[in-house]
Amino acid sequence: MRDYDAATAFLGEWGRFQRLVFFLLSASIIPNGFNGMSVVFLAGTPEHRCVVPRGANLSGEWRNASIPLELRGGQEAPSRCRRYRLAALANFSALGLRPGSDVELEAVEQEPCLDGWEYSRDVYRSTIVTEWNLVCEDDWKAPLTTSLFFVGVLIGSFISGQLSDRYENPYVNLFCLSRTTCHVILMQRNRFGRKSILFLTMAVQTGFSFLQIFSTSWEMFTVLFLIVGMGQISNYVVAFILGTEILGKSVRILFSTLGVCIFFAIGYMLLPLFAYFIRDWRMLLLALTVPGLFCIPLWWIIPESPRWLISQGRYKEAEAIIRKAAKINGIPAPSVLFGTAEMQDSKPQQQQKAILLDLFRTRNIATITIMSLLLWFFTSVGYFGLSLSTPDWHGNAYVNCFLSAVIEVPAYVIAWLLLRSLPRRYSLSGTFFLGGSVVLFIQLVPAELNILSVGLVMLGKFGITAAFSMLYVYNVELYPTVVRNMAVGATSTASRLGSIIAPYFVYLGAYNRFLPYILMGSLTVLIGIITLFLPESYGNPLPESFEQMLKVKCFRNRQQTTGIRSSKESPKSLITPL
Repeated sequence: MRDYDAATAFLGEWGRFQRLVFFLLSASIIPNGFNGMSVVFLAGTPEHRCVVPRGANLSGEWRNASIPLELRGGQEAPSRCRRYRLAALANFSALGLRPGSDVELEAVEQEPCLDGWEYSRDVYRSTIVTEWNLVCEDDWKAPLTTSLFFVGVLIGSFISGQLSDRYENPYVNLFCLSRTTCHVILMQRNRFGRKSILFLTMAVQTGFSFLQIFSTSWEMFTVLFLIVGMGQISNYVVAFILGTEILGKSVRILFSTLGVCIFFAIGYMLLPLFAYFIRDWRMLLLALTVPGLFCIPLWWIIPESPRWLISQGRYKEAEAIIRKAAKINGIPAPSVLFGTAEMQDSKPQQQQKAILLDLFRTRNIATITIMSLLLWFFTSVGYFGLSLSTPDWHGNAYVNCFLSAVIEVPAYVIAWLLLRSLPRRYSLSGTFFLGGSVVLFIQLVPAELNILSVGLVMLGKFGITAAFSMLYVYNVELYPTVVRNMAVGATSTASRLGSIIAPYFVYLGAYNRFLPYILMGSLTVLIGIITLFLPESYGNPLPESFEQMLKVKCFRNRQQTTGIRSSKESPKSLITPL
């Protein structure tokens, strides 16, 4: 059968139809920016201390001294989880003794917060933390909530693949996680169609976010949040599928690296604006759910994928969409788009199946695989760790979250420019070193220079986000065709696992404010070093077999030139200049 791109070349690359699909599919990702980072405010932990009941029979002086002081961030602050034993304080108060002068408070027995907690409302009016007291002995539940959301993302990745694939032979999987986290899965066939799954997953994301508003327990909220994560990534995946199948070659890379990712960042930027004006977590969820309803009219505008229709033998429907696109673009369509012979010869070719062990079949590919898994895992930890830690930065939590989102836009643009013009290894390693080193420097900033420390975190986020968005392209270029799909799936799973544990890196900040940054910075610098040992793929054709794979630096004694490093050959590259 004739190549689909050749059959539709008369439409052009950037007509009104393509622009419409580009922007509408990108805009459908905006709610993903809400849901992906909403936990920053939904599970925000305000300042808190033990409640001292009004009927405790304490004088005003003893009531003020009922909370012990503890060292936090280099300064003394009221304890969040302990109080002096009220029975003892009541006896001292009844005897007319004074705290500090008559009674040494350090010698008074302490007890946990038996009557609950009182929370500051300076930043949040209510969150799931204040709703269900997820503090002190239960403070592990807040990061677990975030982790289970990313477990849902991991499960959703598999489910969306199953829904999209009727047979077990995907054409290629493209995973691009920055804010990062995006997938591109181009399947030869599926059961329900791209468009139906896109709107179904958007309905899951919006519907279950709405149901979260009525949660009566932390357990109920968390289970629903897991399902929201499943819908979120599935929506992301299918939007990529639909866009890459409809748009032409020269626009696909722009769509996958800038279009969807930047619109995700726009949703991320809108999140702190909503949260600033709506500080009750239930009302905030309601406000974040409403934009999903605006996607409903898109059902009558966004078309089904003609590629998918052709793969199902539904040529008349595909031809109707292509002719409508030609009409929108103001271009006359050929009288015959698909001949009878093409329709009869439309069976997809079967690809050679690969298994996970093929990623370790030789010393070279095993080394590349292990290094790639480490890169994806620790990059995900750094990206999500910095994104989720915005409330812990100096200054206003809402401004910090907004800045964290804004910095992603130039990071994506720089990554796109680097991919077009510079070697992969040095681009990745440089951004890793930039992100990791500045995060490490945060611990050296004096406490009074708060703005500088926030600036360093922002610069670190910039470097890690840029590296994250480039990592997918580099990963695809390293592996031969027979295992490329398997390799991207494995590294994407490693990335998901990194996002699952990232909340616990942030959680370590409760014990030492600089510990999360030391760990994330060190690991990011480490993978920057690892990147330098990987082979350079820029300007090389994609390998088709294991023999054509580029060699890891430490295994290569001399440059191989047997048809895979010729600069005179036009490279088969994923990056298409516009």
